[in-house]
Amino acid sequence: MNNERVKIKETEILSDNWYTLNKVTFDYQKQNGEWETQSREAYDRGNGSTILLYNKESRKVILTKQFRLPTYINGNESGMMIEACAGLLDKNNPEDCIRRETEEETGYKINKVKKIFEAYMSPGSVTEILYFFIAEYDQSMKVNEGGGLVEEQENIEVLELNFDDAYQMIEDGKIKDGKTIMLLQYAKINQLV
Repeated sequence: MNNERVKIKETEILSDNWYTLNKVTFDYQKQNGEWETQSREAYDRGNGSTILLYNKESRKVILTKQFRLPTYINGNESGMMIEACAGLLDKNNPEDCIRRETEEETGYKINKVKKIFEAYMSPGSVTEILYFFIAEYDQSMKVNEGGGLVEEQENIEVLELNFDDAYQMIEDGKIKDGKTIMLLQYAKINQLV
């Protein structure tokens, strides 16, 4: 943290039940040189990785479908979300994380992944950086049915969709997940399938 225009005065933990919610009070130097004290909440849930599995020959992609409580609370009637496979890093590096998550969630064991970019997904309130990957898949890589880990209470449905159908789901509002939209748009722009 090298920004000379920011001086953190106090960090108060509001919750550390699941992840950590901090209230941070800091001095911020405005463009005109004046200093003002501000207070913001920042949710620290760690960093994560996400991946789009694609098959050039069949023009298909692997996505997942699962219940997401925050979307349900905010108007998603079923609470179900269609998403790219993703997971938190824990102690793993981003590549190891996404290989593990891919096998747990989708049932595909992949070796070769390509990092395409990283992004803050909600920089106004969440500290998380998400690392974005792509990888080709075929049926020979399927080692189990996927669905996530029981001990993590994951109930994940694995979807193999035609790329054009998945891309249309953005416009239809069936895919509303930011990371998934970004990955599908990357695939379209770069003509992966």
